[in-house]
Amino acid sequence: MGAVLLLLCAAAWLPGAPALTASLSEKFHFKSWMIQHKKMYNSGEYHHRLQMFVSNWRKINAHNSKNHTFKMALNQFSDMNFAEIKRKYLWSEPQNCSATKSNYLRGTGPYPTFVDWRKKGNFVSPVKNQGSCGSCWTFSTTGALESAVAIAGGKMLSLAEQQLVDCAKDFNNHGCQGGLPSQAFEYILYNKGIMGEDTYPYQGKDGYCKFQPEKAIAFVKDVANITIYDEEAMVEAVALYNPVSFAFEVTDDFIMYKRGIYSSTSCHKTPDKVNHAVLAVGYGEEKGVPYWIVKNSWGSQWGMDGYFLIERGKNMCGLAACASYPVPLV
Repeated sequence: MGAVLLLLCAAAWLPGAPALTASLSEKFHFKSWMIQHKKMYNSGEYHHRLQMFVSNWRKINAHNSKNHTFKMALNQFSDMNFAEIKRKYLWSEPQNCSATKSNYLRGTGPYPTFVDWRKKGNFVSPVKNQGSCGSCWTFSTTGALESAVAIAGGKMLSLAEQQLVDCAKDFNNHGCQGGLPSQAFEYILYNKGIMGEDTYPYQGKDGYCKFQPEKAIAFVKDVANITIYDEEAMVEAVALYNPVSFAFEVTDDFIMYKRGIYSSTSCHKTPDKVNHAVLAVGYGEEKGVPYWIVKNSWGSQWGMDGYFLIERGKNMCGLAACASYPVPLV
């Protein structure tokens, strides 16, 4: 667990590539997409963004014409290439995946074949949007703690990601340049609490710490760090205790995900490559393919109402390299 991570918290026209000739249909779809996403460009940028869009549009259509386990679609990222998305939305600072040593002791099961904390009650907070800041780790953190407090008998809270962006840097986190949920849980534990979104609103950029101890509304008693690559322990934790934060490597074929079970042959499975943190809120199986149900932080318009499914049991894209959840103090 001591491997150094390059966390790059975000498809694919490249500068210098031959210009694409957009068809009338592609130009029409781009104009429609611009209206839908309230985009406006000056004349110089319009051509550049059209090139990106056409490249992504063709990639989506080519992907969907084949027999993949997931489908792609246009979304808010469709006028960007992957390099720009990585720079704006994914982690970009080296991190250490083991803020503390793994301390989760797994039992022997058996476990339910299907779990979805959203269906158990009001135990999963609404999907949020990190914006153009590599702060996914803060949303994974707050999502896990919001669930933990609710499951422990408290009410559903909305916790302050911006506090983690601004204040958790002494715990080896880097604001909009990246961080890890395990380290953020440790920060909340030793800091003696985290404020609510209403008293410490999200700005989507690095700022100065404005934590007020008397306004803290959620607290951490302990942090459960799951042993590296022990995906079965993640299953147990999600089944018995709490949604689990994990990190994985986003590659360009994930950005335009729409529905189905995401699986990739281009991503890596080692802790030095993961670049995005999310929250597993359940798991299941479809047509013999096991999957995780995962809450993202790119808004509710992305993917399946802000969620995605990813293949389970294969450490897909390194998702079992760095998993943890908080034990709340209630």
